[in-house]
Amino acid sequence: MPKKRGWHRLVRAFLALAVISLVGLSTAACGSGSDDRVKIGLITKTETNPIFIEMKNSALSAAHKAGATLLTATGAFDGDNEGQVSAMENMIASGVKAILITPNDTKAIVPSIKRAQKLGIAVIALDTPTQPKDATNGLFGTNNFTAGEVVGKYAKAKLGDKRAKIATMDLAPGITVGQLRHDGFLKGFGIKEGDKQLVCEEYSQGDQTKATTAMENCLQAHPDINLVYTINEPAGLGAYTALKAAGRDKQTTLVAIDGGCPGVEATAAGKFDTTAMQFPVKMAKLGMAAAMKFIDHGVKPHGYTDTGVTLITDHPVKGLASKDTTWGNQHCWGG
Repeated sequence: MPKKRGWHRLVRAFLALAVISLVGLSTAACGSGSDDRVKIGLITKTETNPIFIEMKNSALSAAHKAGATLLTATGAFDGDNEGQVSAMENMIASGVKAILITPNDTKAIVPSIKRAQKLGIAVIALDTPTQPKDATNGLFGTNNFTAGEVVGKYAKAKLGDKRAKIATMDLAPGITVGQLRHDGFLKGFGIKEGDKQLVCEEYSQGDQTKATTAMENCLQAHPDINLVYTINEPAGLGAYTALKAAGRDKQTTLVAIDGGCPGVEATAAGKFDTTAMQFPVKMAKLGMAAAMKFIDHGVKPHGYTDTGVTLITDHPVKGLASKDTTWGNQHCWGG
């Protein structure tokens, strides 16, 4: 398979970001150059996870085609609600007609969403549902419970009758996407919270460096861990770093979620046993189309649109549908 394709895509994505020059709130003016271009906002979780970079690039492309101006912003880290609240206030002041958001704190962001809606602005969630889910005017994203469930089923099949000693690298307390994936993993593996096979549960904030530290802590307490679940691929890579340093990478099954190009390459290289692929480009395209439909025709989006999930592995297990990393490399990010 073309091993470097994902890396090249990632480099192109970072170059695109350099042109845009993010400082808190960025503006990408798309269209004819008229001052009356309609404005749409996009607020992502962070700039450290490539999945959100691809999501933004997709939204920029859609804005260009629609002749709209896209304002973009991001939290400083996964869980940074204050940064997202400030970004939303700035976008409201800038006159946006719709805002797309991947919420960092799914409860705390709701008052800001309600304020925008009272001003006639449509607010659409991508990837991560708010609490309550209907706080936004629509949601386009992965069924995160299903994503966790399929990697849990894979892990159970991979271990067979062997007793598991499980470490989980979770997101942060109270964040829906992290809780849904965690709960899905437990169901897929066939256990409940509090099971004795769960020997170490750590919050990594989906960050590679934090996950390395968290995994090191788990291994110090339980050096015979043989299964690691990670909330996303940066956390997966961080956990793998610690496993390899401890000489446990070959004895440990590691499952991740995201299905980004670097994650597919990590799976092909044997760092991950599997990753559940989601499709951020599709999320952004559908979200932008819904925003433009609202702006052009006054039709507000509503409800949840599942953008799909596909298990990626080069070592399939019986009874569980999956695609190999060659397919994954061709479809990572999702068009």
